[in-house]
Amino acid sequence: MTQVLLAGGCGFIGSHLADRICRRPDVTRLVVVDNLWTGRIENLAAVADPRVEFVQSDVETFSSETKFDEIYHLASPASPPWYMAQPLRTISANVVGALNLLGLLKPGGVIGYTSTSEVYGDPVITPQPETYRGSVDCTGPRSSYDESKRCVEAMLFEAHRVRGTRVKVVRLFNVYGPRTRPDDGRAVSNFITQALQGKPITIFGDGAQTRSWGHIDDIVAALERYFWLEGTEYPGPVNIGNDREISVLEVAEFIQSHFPKSPITFLPPVVQDPTNRRPDLTLCNQILPGWQCAIPYEEGVMLSVEWFRKEMLIPA
Repeated sequence: MTQVLLAGGCGFIGSHLADRICRRPDVTRLVVVDNLWTGRIENLAAVADPRVEFVQSDVETFSSETKFDEIYHLASPASPPWYMAQPLRTISANVVGALNLLGLLKPGGVIGYTSTSEVYGDPVITPQPETYRGSVDCTGPRSSYDESKRCVEAMLFEAHRVRGTRVKVVRLFNVYGPRTRPDDGRAVSNFITQALQGKPITIFGDGAQTRSWGHIDDIVAALERYFWLEGTEYPGPVNIGNDREISVLEVAEFIQSHFPKSPITFLPPVVQDPTNRRPDLTLCNQILPGWQCAIPYEEGVMLSVEWFRKEMLIPA
């Protein structure tokens, strides 16, 4: 019987992972820890399951007499406006949080970590394989997020090498979909919420920067397979994302085509905004054969529009 700790389980991705964990008959207890900084208790549909316990706490200070069989660390903001506003808190959630969680892991247990494609910085090669060391700036305005993720990766792989700790590290690429905060601040959610309110759709820069957007349903299916279903002991890192590269402008134009009253406007570029992002999925295809981001962004965006419409109580 399995006891699981999920840090950041009220967040966008974490809450979807909680739903998947609750499908498992072997799980007798799921403790969800979230300080509700960027997460929302409304996201936690799984809380209705009697096996689920919600604890409102910072991941750095959470304590328990239980040693957990599985721990998943998703307790970090992922949107630049949020982590840039509180950089020290972001670093603490990732790094100090990981140190704390390692102490709560049962001997022989496994810790899973959602790292990010941001560890590649503004890449000079595309697509980006896991072996690429990145083009990063450890003193720049995005460094609180990028570098804390890189530090936790280093910590976990050192624990794996030195102590034999079982770890599983994924690098996620540009996830979007239901349960994103309306004020999240990233491109897809920004464009949708602006359009639904009849406001201009704002692009930072010229929109030529590319991303590889993966719908949450596809991404969480990959996490489920890698973290527990496949039984792999490969520690990672593993890229998980959509290898279809799309410009920010193209997404804005697609959304604007459904909301013609919302013009596209351009604002000054964000400092050090990466020019491109696309995962090399060669390793992912070996670890998770047959998996892919099956939901085209056009379909995924419209599914997201309907979710945001209901969330924001905007009539069709």
